[in-house]
Amino acid sequence: MKTKQDNFLVRFIKGMVIALGFILPGVSGGVLAAILGIYERMLSFMAHIRKNFKRDFLYFLPVGIGGIVGIGVLSKPLEYLLANYQMIVLWGFAGTIIGTLPTLLYESTSQTKRDRIDIAWFLGILIGGGLFLFFMSEIFGTIPANFFGFIIAGILIALGVLVPGLSPSNLLIILGLYTPMLKGFKNFDPMIFIPIAIGGIISMLTFSKAMEKLIQYHHSRVYHFILGIVLASTILILIPSPYSAESITYQNATMIDWSLSIIFFLIGLILAFWMSKLEDRYK
Repeated sequence: MKTKQDNFLVRFIKGMVIALGFILPGVSGGVLAAILGIYERMLSFMAHIRKNFKRDFLYFLPVGIGGIVGIGVLSKPLEYLLANYQMIVLWGFAGTIIGTLPTLLYESTSQTKRDRIDIAWFLGILIGGGLFLFFMSEIFGTIPANFFGFIIAGILIALGVLVPGLSPSNLLIILGLYTPMLKGFKNFDPMIFIPIAIGGIISMLTFSKAMEKLIQYHHSRVYHFILGIVLASTILILIPSPYSAESITYQNATMIDWSLSIIFFLIGLILAFWMSKLEDRYK
């Protein structure tokens, strides 16, 4: 008899929940996978894909199907909210991201104490990485929302699953790929799903074993890198940028807009804290 954990429907629902980490800025697919109790098995599967391939593939198949369905179902309302309430939604996302930082800080020193190299590494990534992300589209040009661009999106999304705490969606906003991706997801456009799937597979096969080793041997450095990227990208979400068409704008913002933005920022903080507690419980 199959257990509840082995039930196809349960794994399908888990996939739909993990889909939130693909499309919601501030939400990490890796964190959600940890909460749902499948992160370690998923990382082991991708890092050692030839070992027990058939068993693990069949186990994760309903998770993958649920993820695709979840993305399609959730993308339409999210696209509407961003189109009509961008400032409020992005501040809510920022609150969710900031709310994950205490957990990331704790995790960064869970195996070794923080040293000067960790601090320098964090500050270097925060400042250097932030400046690079801000001027990236000006230096290299905007990444086009085409087949190749969505392969890059898929690589970033998969990294968000491989690295708990890393949310790829805020990076996609900066790169100008987020809104086109949502539109494609909403319509179940195969020309969006296929390249993102290709990028995700490339990323999983390329980085899963490396991530397993990095976390094992350079745990503190990895998490201070994540902290720098997360904080830098969050700050950039809230700063208007002349280089990004999807950048936040405060033009014509009213006191009601600012009040709601602050309220949803606080809601995001509380939500992130609650999710962190769940992750600690089920990790």
